[in-house]
Parts: sequence; C-alpha cells; structure tokens
Amino acid sequence: MNGERSPESELLVEKLDLPAKVALLTGADVWRTAAEPDIGLRPVVFSDGPAGVRGEGWDERANSILLPAPIAVAASWDAATATALGGLLAAEAHRKGVHVVLAPTLNLHRSPLSGRHFECFAEDPLLAARTGAALVRAIQAGGVAATAKHLVANDSETGRLGVDVRVDERALREVYLAPFEAAVRAGVRVVMTAYGGVGGHPMSSHPMLRSVLKDEWGFEGVVVSDWGAVRSLDPAAAGLDLAMPDGPWGHALVAAVRSGELDESVVDDKVRRLLELARWCGALGRRTRRRIEPSLPRTVLRKAVAAGTVLLHNRNETLPLGSVRMLAVLGPKAATPRAQGGGSAGVYPSHVVSLVDGLRAALPFLTDVCAAPGVRLDEGPTPVDAVRVRVLDVSGRELLTEHRHTGRVLEPTLVAGAATVELHAVLRPEVSGPWTVSVAGWNRVTLRADDHLLVDEDVPRDTDDPAVVHLTPPYRSAVVELVKGTEVHLVASRAVDPDSGRACVLAADPPPVDEDRLLAEAVSLARSADAAVVVVGTTATSEREGEDRTTLALPGRQDELVRAVAAVNPRTVVVVNAGGPVLLPWRDEVGAVLVGWLPGQEGGHGLADVLLGFAEPGGRLPVTWPDRDGGPSVTPVDGVLDYTEGLDIGYRGWLAAEAEPAYWFGHGLGYTTWTYERIRVPPAVDGSFTVQARVRNTGSRPGREVVQVYLSRSDGDHPVRWLAGYAAVTADPGEAVDVSIAVPRRALEHWSGPGGWCLASGPLSVLVGRNANDLPRSAATRVAAR
Repeated sequence: MNGERSPESELLVEKLDLPAKVALLTGADVWRTAAEPDIGLRPVVFSDGPAGVRGEGWDERANSILLPAPIAVAASWDAATATALGGLLAAEAHRKGVHVVLAPTLNLHRSPLSGRHFECFAEDPLLAARTGAALVRAIQAGGVAATAKHLVANDSETGRLGVDVRVDERALREVYLAPFEAAVRAGVRVVMTAYGGVGGHPMSSHPMLRSVLKDEWGFEGVVVSDWGAVRSLDPAAAGLDLAMPDGPWGHALVAAVRSGELDESVVDDKVRRLLELARWCGALGRRTRRRIEPSLPRTVLRKAVAAGTVLLHNRNETLPLGSVRMLAVLGPKAATPRAQGGGSAGVYPSHVVSLVDGLRAALPFLTDVCAAPGVRLDEGPTPVDAVRVRVLDVSGRELLTEHRHTGRVLEPTLVAGAATVELHAVLRPEVSGPWTVSVAGWNRVTLRADDHLLVDEDVPRDTDDPAVVHLTPPYRSAVVELVKGTEVHLVASRAVDPDSGRACVLAADPPPVDEDRLLAEAVSLARSADAAVVVVGTTATSEREGEDRTTLALPGRQDELVRAVAAVNPRTVVVVNAGGPVLLPWRDEVGAVLVGWLPGQEGGHGLADVLLGFAEPGGRLPVTWPDRDGGPSVTPVDGVLDYTEGLDIGYRGWLAAEAEPAYWFGHGLGYTTWTYERIRVPPAVDGSFTVQARVRNTGSRPGREVVQVYLSRSDGDHPVRWLAGYAAVTADPGEAVDVSIAVPRRALEHWSGPGGWCLASGPLSVLVGRNANDLPRSAATRVAAR
C-alpha cells in the first residue's frame, strides 16, 4: 500500500477547523508545506532529486552527490544499480533534511528531439517501469518518500505549460501510464502531475487523478502539483491534494466549502493523505527519522558509470585499449565534461572527474596522456569564478553581502526587502583583446567595467516557465578591450521584484580562438599517439529542461574533429557525452564508439575503467539511436500535440516503418561474444509465464549479457513486437548459462476501453535475443484466455 488510513490521522483532521485544514494544502514556501503545531505537524520538506538531492537552497557552497543521469541508470538494465543509487539519494535526503525527493521521472522518450531525455529512463514502458519501481523501493527503504512524476504525457518540453496532448486511450494505458502504475504498485508515496493536459483537461485537475490513480490503482499517497501549475480552484474537487509552492486555493477553497459547492469531506481526504505522508517520513508526532549510513558513494557511482556505459561499435577489438605509451584524449568534453543535464534537476557537486583526469589516474606513469580540445563549443556566456554579492533595498542600503564561488547566483533575490542585486568581480585577463562581458536577469539590468556603463536595459519577462524564469534568464552583452594581466572591476546588477525570478549572472569570455589551429593541434597529437580517444557531446544550451532540440547533430565542428582524427589514427575511440541520441555520421570510420551519457561526478573514473578493460561496458540502449533527424513531433499546433503514432513509440515505430536505425533499442556490446543456444516456452499460456533460455559465452573473457524477450502477434492489432521481459547473466569463457525470464500477464493484455484489460486468444510468438531486432531464437505458443 502507499499509505494507511490510521485512526490517529482521522482524529487529527477532526481537531482542525476548515481554514486550518485548507491552509495545509498549499506550500508554506518554495520547498516546505505548512506546519500546524497544535497537532504536532512539522513542515514536510521537498527537494528536486533525479540525479542528486539539492536540498532547500540553490547554493554552490552546499554540495550534493551527483549521480549518473537517469537515462544512464536505465541503460544498465539492472535493478541492482538503480537500487544502489536510490540508497544514495535516500542518504543524501537525510543529510539535507529532506523528506520527499522529487524522483523518479517516469515520462518516456517518445521523440529523440525531447530536450529532457537525460532525466527520463527509456522509450519502452516496461524498462522505464522496472527501473522506476526499483528506484522507488530503494529511496523509500531509507525512510524518504519518492515522487513519481510527471503524470502524464509530459514527454517533451515545447509549450509544456499549456500543451494539450491528444493520445488514444489504449496508448495512454499501455504505454504512458504503465510506468506510473508500476510505481504505485511499488508503494510510491507521492505522485506529481504534469504542467500540461491530456484530452482537454489540465493534469492538475484531470479526472484520472481520482478515477484511475486513486480509485482504480488504490493510490493512498499525496498527489502534488508541479511547481506553480495550479492556477484555478478546479483541482480542489478532483484528485490533487497539494498545490506547490503556492496557488489560488486558500480563501476561495474555504468559500467553496461553505457555499456548498464542495463537500468538506474532499478537503478532509486531502489533509488525511498529507498527514499520513508526514507521519511516515517523520514530520508528524514523535517519530524520529532513521539515520542512514550510505555505502561508499564514490565506489557506487564509479560502478554505476561502467554499468550504464554502452559500447555501440568495436571494430577489430579496438577496446579495451590495453598497453599504450602515448594516449591522445581529445575533444571539448575531454577535460570539461557535461556531468548533468540542465534545469531544475541540477545540483552543485563537490567535484567532477573528467575523462582526462580519470585516465591519468588509472594509467601507469610511463603512459603519456596528452589532451587538447580540438574545437570550440558555444556553451553560452561563461560565469566568472567568484563574486561578491550585495543585496540592496530601495534606498540603496545594504541588506546582505557575501562571497560566492560562481558568477551564477540564484538565492539572494529571496532576501526580504531586496530591490537590487549586485555582483562584483575582479577579472584578471589571461590574454589581451576584445573580451565579451555579460549580465543575465529579468527586469532592469546593468553592467559596468571600471565604472564605465556597458549595459543598461529593461528585460521584460516573456515566459512563465519556471525553468527559464528562475534558471536561464536572457543575457545582455558588451565587448570591451582588455589587456593581459591588467585587472578590471566588473559590476552586474538587476532590479528585483516578485516576478523577476531568482537568477543573476555575471559572465566574461576571452577573445574567440582560432578553431583551425585547435583542430590542427588535436590532429597532430592523434597522429603521434598509440591511440586516440575523442569525447564529443551536447551542450547545456542544446539539451535542457524547458526546451526541445531542433536537431540531433552534434554542435559545432565536432563531426569534423572525429573524422580528422580517425583519418590519422586507426585506433580512434569516440565517447559520447550526451543525455540522449545524437547523430554519428562517422560511426563506420572509427574503431569504437562508447555512449557515456551524462555520467555524474565520477564519470571520468568509470569511463576510464571501461576504456582500459578494468570493467566491462555493461549498458544496453534504453532508446533507439536514429541515423537521421526526425521522429514524432514535439511541437504543438494551436496548443495541441497529437500522439499520432499510437502504440508505436521508439523501436516499435522503426519496426512498423520497416526502417533501420543506427542502433536498435537494447543494443550494446561487451568485451566477449555470446551465442543463444535454445529457448523453451510453455505450449499454451493463460497469464504470466516463464521463458527458459540457454546462452553461452563464446569469447575469451568473462562477461555479462542482457537476455531480452519480445512478443509478437500476427492479428494486426498489436505492435510488430514489444519488450516483455529481460534478465542479465554472467559467464566465464566457454560457459553456458540457463536463465529464466518472467513474462508478466500484463505483457499479453491489451486495453479495450469499456472492457478494460483483455487477454485475447490466439497464437503468440516469443523471441529471444540481444536487442529489438537481433533475436536469434524464437518459439511459438498459444494464448488460451480464461
């Protein structure tokens, strides 16, 4: 169960009058619910959390452990990896004083163009469901509530605040709701609604919150809005329980009850759910929170990186690298990787290990690890390293002054009485020439260099999207000639009002570099090296919350860099540092391709382990890897986004179109080879059943294989085939292993509207193999519906 209807909570609800009850249903501040001392209720503290637990503040001085991105967790196809990382999240939540972690994100990779792939698990509902359920159980085993978000169809970012998704009921049930149902069955304590709507109803007031989530699935926990999503009183009568961080309920909700428009029992149910959550997580009564002692975080994170790394291609056993005297590590992401995605899930880690650092730490001192960026990427303005912050009131009186470690400052706008925020920095240029200095923020912004006014402009807010309002305000820039070693005093300021968001940024960038020279230097290193590793990837501006991608092509001249290096060194390995698919037009020209995703703080160590053969690349693709731009649209038309593909999401769509992607869902190589010798299935099934398979390690190294089971029916009323189960095996060279893969009854069922879940009689093909299109063993059975 998700919660228990305790008599104590019922008695506490009876002690509260209507205004006191209603006051509990809206946040007290950004991350806390309201307290009620008369009944022993303390605030319940929430925090963003898919890849780390930030806590209540957004301050670079308060570090958090940074996990691999959720897509990398799903790429492990391993519940044990998700469980270990969920334990870290729970331990971090305790350390930060957090009761509820806003994770996991259970939306699907419907289109490769979605800008938030990194925060979601997979394109397949079964893989997303199993990974999410494992994470939920692990977080909650630590006494911290998990949150299944964002219910439902929040699968892209364009127009997400008001989009109306149109998806047929069968696809909604079989595909998009499936991971959420699994989370509820796993006991998740909180479910968060999406910003947008489905079928004409905003999700914060959608009838399915009661009819499906609470009545059909029996969810007894708290349904919370996404932050700022509640804009009307309508949700009060539906299934939403808690409006965060604020909203219009308050006096209007009290009036609705007193006028008879809303029965008070509806309010009582919401309060009871909140009290049960508070009691469970230690915010009600005398219960104390359990103390969690985490496993060694760096060890867990390092293993998780290797477990989720996917080897796409390995010609002539380029990997593992083995003994090398000189290794060229090239690319703009080699020394400054993207460790996490952009948006509300971001945290400030204590450190991030680059691949250059990881390889230098792992290789003997006789190996020369040489690094060069090769090309320059436009990551947007670069915040300065340190600033002094001053917060002033309307009279210019100083309310706060503090030193911060970055020029991207988010919190000082919360100071009571703040009218202006100033960021002061002393810049000592390393090169002479035209520097670009920038300020970011809403409202009036100014920028000065040694008292010379460079920017003075009003920047009107043109969006309500919180990820943009609070995290990525627009920049205003100026070019100023600076002399190497001559200090310049920079001051950025912005006016503060309740609608101007939190962020203020002071940035400075040196004169543009000669990219042809950078490329030539990288190629020269590659030509002299025994092997070359090129790290390529996306940027913080090309892949982030609040914005979808317009192309899967790598930004800048990264494709050119890869081809130039491969032309002079046949032992070229490419590592992809991205949160979702990118185009790899050179994939047949290089020795090996690894997908390292956004690997978190220990990424460099984990990837070095894989490259050098200390660990096997354990990952399998959780998303089909396209060979071209395109896919289902992420752009609403007149506010409506049609899911015209129905059930055929991801690999199912490629199969239906009889098209060949670059790499299929489920694909991934290890450092050994496998054969599938046989499978056995029952001659007839009427529900869940077990597939027996035998696989043999035919290579020279121990290895791990993910054995995947797909089903197919020839009735024309199903996808060409769909994932129904999977299990991982390990074996020594020459060893054969028998594995049992459970296929749940739901994998055989389909949604038939008024008839609910149905099990249709008829022939069924069972296919077993290593990805959605490489299925060397098959068997026939028959569904005998009861």
